[in-house]
Amino acid sequence: MEFTQMKEALLERLDNKTLVQATISQPRQKSNDMKRVKLKPLELKGAYHIQLEYQYERVLKHENVLLADIAAKLDTLFDDFRQFQGDFVDEQIHVQLSKKNKVLFKTTKQQQQKQVNLSHNRKKNYLLDDATPYPFLIRLGVQTEDGKVKKQKYDKFKQINRFVEFIDDALEHLPKDRTIRILDFGSGKSYLTFALYHYLKVEKGLDLRVTGLDLKKEVIEECNAIAQDLGYDQLEFLVGDINDYNDEEAVDMVVTLHACDVATDMALARAVKWGAKVILSVPCCQHELNRQLNAPALNVMLQHGLIRERFAALATDSIRAQILSLVGYEAQLLEFIDMENTPKNILIRAYFTGKQPSAATRSEYDAFIQFLAAKPFLHNELAGYLDEVSHS
Repeated sequence: MEFTQMKEALLERLDNKTLVQATISQPRQKSNDMKRVKLKPLELKGAYHIQLEYQYERVLKHENVLLADIAAKLDTLFDDFRQFQGDFVDEQIHVQLSKKNKVLFKTTKQQQQKQVNLSHNRKKNYLLDDATPYPFLIRLGVQTEDGKVKKQKYDKFKQINRFVEFIDDALEHLPKDRTIRILDFGSGKSYLTFALYHYLKVEKGLDLRVTGLDLKKEVIEECNAIAQDLGYDQLEFLVGDINDYNDEEAVDMVVTLHACDVATDMALARAVKWGAKVILSVPCCQHELNRQLNAPALNVMLQHGLIRERFAALATDSIRAQILSLVGYEAQLLEFIDMENTPKNILIRAYFTGKQPSAATRSEYDAFIQFLAAKPFLHNELAGYLDEVSHS
């Protein structure tokens, strides 16, 4: 099929208003800040539109396009992207373009006809459906026996689903030819550890081994009992501290949730030294930088204890992300729902790419910590890795 024929085939289906949802992805240029574009039909003021959701690394942007204008938008999008995956009422369509626009066009009949929803305010589509009973959620008291989310646990259910979204996004960075090794430091009651295991093992069928580590013996015993009851034979929980855990030489994913102050840095350093492909970390109680701050130019802010505390927390996570980027990771600071601590928390997400940082990236980091008079714990832990960067 020629490129123009492919575009005509898509436009014909869009004109027929049979689109349910679609995603355009695989940027042609690695430098493209936009990662993907999602399409869905929408009715606004009585007129049929297609909403384009532009997904960048850190932000989402939306544009509502009339059907008459969608052809020009497709031209622009296919200049920048090479893949289209669409759900239509009675078929799925997959389009893959080569660098020279050679077209692979594949259609598959839907097993069950899908419905088009033109509502602007749709029900949230969770990866774990809120009407499906999940044994681990029932066992943890989030759902009733018939699969209904308990009213007082709905915030926890949303948090679990947000975490599962991060896990789903990380799939492409995990090995596919061997057992995936995952460590969760400070697993606590382990809602998210169980969710991680369920999604990767039960939903995705991956070969993995997961260990949760926490200092509370009674909590660990309870979690092991639940894992045994659920038949999660590749999930274990151990009593231990981040500093004392020396049983691994290589780990694929490290998760750390609410490790206090420099315990987060210990976990991040361990992850880097193990060569972890994926790091997911929600820090808390960042006191280290707060004690060190000595930047007279910021005294207008820092004279206020509340502002000083918040600034120190934001600066600490920014420093952590920058250090990870300096040692070969693509690091982002993202919003994470957590109703048990604060209404919103920051999650550090890092994927190992091995990309060498630019001299400017290192200079910006050096200037920032000098300006704050900061001596980051994570910097000291990874000094050897950072020295290699400065000498390269």
